[in-house]
Order: sequence, then C-alpha cells, then structure tokens
Amino acid sequence: MSDLNLALIGNCSYAALIDQQARVVWACLPRFDADPVFSALVNGDITEESRGLYEIELKNFSHSSQEYLPNTAILRTVLHDRTGGAVEITDFAPRFEQFGRIYRPVMLVRHIRPLSGNPVIRVRLRPGHSYGAGTPETTHGSNHIRYVSPDLILRLTTDLPVSYIMDEIPFLLDGRHSLILGPDESLSEAIGDTGRAFFENTRKHWHEMARHLAIPFEWQEEVIRAAITLKLCSFEESGAILAAVTTSIPEAAGSERNWDYRFCWLRDSYFVVQALNRLGITHTMEDYVRYILNIAATTNGEAPQPVYGITLDTKLSERSESHLSGYRGMGPVRAGNQAYEQVQNDVYGSIILTATMSFFDQRLTQPGNLDLYETLEALGHHALDLFQQPDAGLWELRNDSHVHTFSSVMCWAACDRLARIATQLDLEPRTGFWRQKAEHMRKVILDKAWNAEINSFAESFGGSELDASLLLLHELGFIEATDPRFIGTVEAIEKQLRRGNFLFRYAKSDDFGKPENAFLVCTFWYIDALAAIGRKAEARELFENMLAHRNHVGLLSEDVDPETGELWGNFPQTYSMVGLINSAMRLSKSWEEAF
Repeated sequence: MSDLNLALIGNCSYAALIDQQARVVWACLPRFDADPVFSALVNGDITEESRGLYEIELKNFSHSSQEYLPNTAILRTVLHDRTGGAVEITDFAPRFEQFGRIYRPVMLVRHIRPLSGNPVIRVRLRPGHSYGAGTPETTHGSNHIRYVSPDLILRLTTDLPVSYIMDEIPFLLDGRHSLILGPDESLSEAIGDTGRAFFENTRKHWHEMARHLAIPFEWQEEVIRAAITLKLCSFEESGAILAAVTTSIPEAAGSERNWDYRFCWLRDSYFVVQALNRLGITHTMEDYVRYILNIAATTNGEAPQPVYGITLDTKLSERSESHLSGYRGMGPVRAGNQAYEQVQNDVYGSIILTATMSFFDQRLTQPGNLDLYETLEALGHHALDLFQQPDAGLWELRNDSHVHTFSSVMCWAACDRLARIATQLDLEPRTGFWRQKAEHMRKVILDKAWNAEINSFAESFGGSELDASLLLLHELGFIEATDPRFIGTVEAIEKQLRRGNFLFRYAKSDDFGKPENAFLVCTFWYIDALAAIGRKAEARELFENMLAHRNHVGLLSEDVDPETGELWGNFPQTYSMVGLINSAMRLSKSWEEAF
C-alpha cells in the first residue's frame, strides 16, 4: 500500500519521488507542473500491471534501508533479498556549476551495484503520458532506449543490456552499472565516466550549499535537510517556490480534499522569505522576491491572484484526470487549482511583506528603489480599501465569505510596511500618510475582531469561531506577545483546536465537512506562539514531537493524523519545512550558550 515514506530528489528544474523500494513513483517532466511521466503514486496500489513507475526490482526482496548521503540531495537505497543478497541504488538529478552557470538538465541518474550474494534484478521502466492515458512508443539502439510521447522524448542510456530492460527480463547483477534517463541526446563520453562525473560534481555542489548555511546550534541535521528540501522545491528558471511537488494526495482518507499544489501561493511568500533569510540562502531568496515582484508589476491595477503558476501563469483551470485512480485509489486526481479565481485580501500584505526585504537587506544585488515603492503603494491603496471587505480567507473556503481577521491584519501589515519603507527612503510625507492609515486600520481591527466573551480574537469580524492564523498576530507585528489579548487568543486556540500534540487550522465544517487531520504548519505556529509568550519548555517538547513525525528521510507533508501520526496531504509541503526551519531557529540554544 502506498504511503508518504518517500524521498525527494531534484535539481530545481524538476523533482522525483522515490519510495523505500527505490521505485520512482512520481515525476513531472520536463518541469514541476507538467504531465507526470511517473504517476504510480496517484494510481492505486502498485501491481505487476502498474504503469507510470521506474523500478529496479530485486528477486526475493526482503527489506530495504534508505538515506540521503549527508548534506546532499543524493539518495542511497539498499535492497536485501531473502538469500543474503543486497543491491545498492544511488539516485540523483545532476546539479552543479559548469561554464559559469548552473547545469541542471532534466535527467535522472541511477547507479546500481551488488553489495553481497548473487542478486537478481529486473528493471521495469514504464513511463506514461497524458496523465496516465497513454504509453510512449519506443525505439532503441545498442546502448539506449527512446520513449516517444506527444510532448516529450526521453532517452535512457545505459551500460546494462538494453534487451533486458525492454523485455523486463530478470538478470544477475554482476558489477557496477549506470542508467541515465534524460533528454534525447547522445552522451559525449562513456556512460560510466559520465555517471561518475555527474555524481561527484553534484555531491560537491550540495556540500558547498550546506557549508554556507546559517544554522542553529541544535537540530542541525534536521534544518539542513529542510533547507535542501526547500531548495529542491524551487523552480530556478523563474524563482518560484512551489507549495509541494504533488497533486491530489488527500488531506485525509476518502475526504476528496485532493488539490493540485504544484503552484506558488502568495500566502506562503513572507514565511518562505523569512526562512531563506535566516538560512542565508540569499540567491534563492532574491530570485523568489523577484518572482513576487514580477507579479506586483504585472497586475495592471487588478487584484493579485492568491496563486500563480511557476512561470507566472494566471489561468490554472481545475480539471479531474479520470485515467488515474488516485492515491490508494482515493480520487479524484486534479490538475490545476480553481483557487486562482478566489478573492483573498491577504495577498496585498503578502506581496508587500515579501518586497520589504529588498529595501532593508544590504546583501541583495537589486535593492528596492523609488519605482518599486510606487508600485507597492498602488497595492497598499487596495489594501486600505479592502481591509474591511469579505473574502475567501487564508484557507480558501470556497463557499464561505466573511471579513476574515487574518486578511484584515495582512492589509494592515501592507500599510505598516509601506510606512517603514518610506522612512528608509526618506519620504517623510509618505511615512506620515501610511503610518496614520495603519494606525486607523489597527484600531478598527482591534475593535471588530476582538471577542471579549471568549477572551480571544475571532477568525472574522463579529464572529466567535477561531482559526490558527490568529497565532500569527504577534509574528506580523500587529500585537505584542505580552499583550493579554494575544495570550488569551493562544489559550483559546489551544482549547478549541489542539488535538493531542497537533493543531487543526479550524474546527468548523467547511465545503467538505469537518477537517479530520491536523495542518502541520499550524502546529509550528503554535510552537512559535508558545515560545513568544514564555512557555518555551512546552514549545521545545512539541517541536521535538514534530521532528519525530517526519518520515524516514526527514520530510513532512501537509497534514498528519493526530491519532496515528500518519502523514497525509501533498508532499513534501514547503510550508511545513519552512515552519520547521523557523521554529528551530527560534528555539535553539545560541552557539554562545552551548559552550
């Protein structure tokens, strides 16, 4: 049965997910949001007839072990058989500097070698196209097989017998071999030499990235893995960072909460930039800020969408793909996300909070200037007009429009940051204007969102329901952590939304009924809020619990079953990994305290 004990490999052009038996069960090519060439993850259980996978099957398989090579995105899987045989499979996507630029081909390299015994393997390379509806045509030569689909041609180049792969014939693995799946181009050097060179250069690249990370004293391995995962979820060509690399992994069993997350949500941007800044990954941070500023510059006076494609695509029409049965058969499998049509007023704050970094971080090569400020001011005026207007809210409720407190606070944050930027640019009249507007907005929000009966801010003006986004009021600078109203809000939320050691985003019914699983990033928000109000020991305990619920290679999805601890939802979830990074940075002992 499928689960989310999956490992992620990639190179910032594409990504692939590999299960514990070294089967490639998900990969969209040639980029993250493309047709899945390997789609077995969302097509029921894997059987002899399954397609959309790439497997190196060990005869008489018994068990396996799997890990990343330290401080890299290179995966090592060891398969054991019942007679003492063992095979090592090393998987990676080449990524390294070459000719003054990053070389990141749409290529998957697999090295295999016997470790013990006389292992017999079978290679099942079964790509698909059109979301499982079609099978590529094949042609072959002495050392390669071509897989020809309507929009993509892949070439497998290998020093294994081609006939064994084409006919899926079991054979004795008697030495080291390489399988290089990538563009329809001939290799210029020997297969083994190419594979070894790509491996060494890729390993060196990831080691260099890890060496330059700013990390906390505690939880270093966990933060490094989260940082590499965050990097792997970036589409370097445009700077976009995806919410996740999958579509349609349900938030809970049979819930039909199956969404396509292979896009870029503005709501994530501020927290992603925070994490990148704390880690010192300035190049990726600047690329991502530039992606967000491209959105700001191209709205032409219209409201920004909540979500965009990875190359700034604006139309993400949602459809169901009937040829794929779904994760564990739990359909539908969706492509596209109708949330792009929703009204979410928090987007103004998300853009301006993200852009603020350009005016204050002197490491960046393209600092903010007056032209950018004037672009942001246009968004600020929209925020000022809309902070008391109903919207779909942070959680994209499709049939529930209210004046959501979080959206209003994000509009306030837009105006507050404009005042701060104006001060930085010595624009005194603009500082005064935006400061006055922000103070007025804050007074209105404090009056309309506070509910004295529950001693908490409510999720919407005049309401009594709670949601986890209220835990961010201190993080956003709206209210001090020592303010009794914030402390009351944290206490009310934990009473209503905490289930065991996890936090739900809300408890009320929505379009699909009541949520069944906890939203992982909300637990990180809760951890941060506890630390802010002085309950740091509790925060550390909950954080350690979150680390214990990562999968076997240190990754997190979107949701978790609070009863069983099983991971659910799209994977790996950028928001969850960012939450881990930010919480670790806040909770860790300082380097000075440690010695």
